[in-house]
Amino acid sequence: MDHQKIAILIEALPYIKKFRGKTFVIKYGGSIMKNMDAKKALIEDVVLLKLVGIHVVIVHGGGPNISNWLNKLDIETTFVKGLRVTDESVMEVVEMVLSGKVNKGITSDLCKHGIDAVGISGRDNQLIAAKKKYIYEEKEKIDIGYVGEVVSVNTKLLDDLLQNGYLPVISPIGCDQEGNIYNINADYVASAISAVLNAEKLILLTDVEGLYRDIKDTSSFISSIEVEEIKKCIKEEVILGGMIPKMECCIEAIERGTKNVHLIDGRKEHSLLLEIFTNEGMGTMIKGGEKNEQA
Repeated sequence: MDHQKIAILIEALPYIKKFRGKTFVIKYGGSIMKNMDAKKALIEDVVLLKLVGIHVVIVHGGGPNISNWLNKLDIETTFVKGLRVTDESVMEVVEMVLSGKVNKGITSDLCKHGIDAVGISGRDNQLIAAKKKYIYEEKEKIDIGYVGEVVSVNTKLLDDLLQNGYLPVISPIGCDQEGNIYNINADYVASAISAVLNAEKLILLTDVEGLYRDIKDTSSFISSIEVEEIKKCIKEEVILGGMIPKMECCIEAIERGTKNVHLIDGRKEHSLLLEIFTNEGMGTMIKGGEKNEQA
């Protein structure tokens, strides 16, 4: 008898009981998608979450896939403060890659396991209402094209899908009242969706292990942190660069109704299950509505 395997299952049991019937929003994308082993493990993790009764919504990105297709089509693209400048020709490729290739690939992988996954775009039934986003640099207003930010989310559509047993896989494309289409950062879409659903957890799969007080010191890893402490870390420049907007997404999600946010390394196989169903976890948990609970 393998006592270690039994111990793992017993350790997971209270978490399975606690989260059954709750909603998790998972943001998946970036460089993790290129790792086939990690991708396979993630699909298996999501299937298990669904089978134990957790409602799951996946929001995906796909920046490297977009860059790859733009290169194939010989379309030049530039970035301003980490955001892709998106004219009409770039937007056409973005939508084809995200809502077509990437979205349907994830949906198909889940369906192979018998999960009722449905791939949708933020444009479907006005799921994501958006407006044009501008970048401000030294008081200068910079137009970066068809890049948007979330105005509102069609909660009823998501509720209907979840209550009928479907797993929505969402492409982060939105549109405004005039029908203009926008590419939206997937972190912000996942944050907005988790907030309107009052999700138990927003899980951001990244290519880092989590937060550190000192990135050069592995012993300074932060396994759990509260919102006010994150704000302090940003102010004191403990958190820097590209991690700042990601943390701002997390703070916004919690302040608008998400209970907890998890930042985990999606490159590590089964990191999702290890974070959710073990006492020790894997990544950084940002505590929200359950500050005193270890989950």
